[in-house]
Amino acid sequence: MVRIGAIVFIVGAIATLVTVAPLFLGTEPFPSVAYAVCMLMGVGFLIAGAGVLRSIAAQRRQAKSAGRQDRSAASTVA
Repeated sequence: MVRIGAIVFIVGAIATLVTVAPLFLGTEPFPSVAYAVCMLMGVGFLIAGAGVLRSIAAQRRQAKSAGRQDRSAASTVA
């Protein structure tokens, strides 16, 4: 999910550069639909952030279950 978010972010960043370039070059600006593609940058950031949060939650669950197994193994030995 983080990789997908990064790809969408990069597409949005490239679209932003392409859309803003005519404004600096003094040429005719792109239609407003092109500016909507720039929103992919924010969407990609949100997707990547959600992926990071999911990864954190999975690691916490894994650590929690490993801690329970360690405690149960220690109690059977004692």
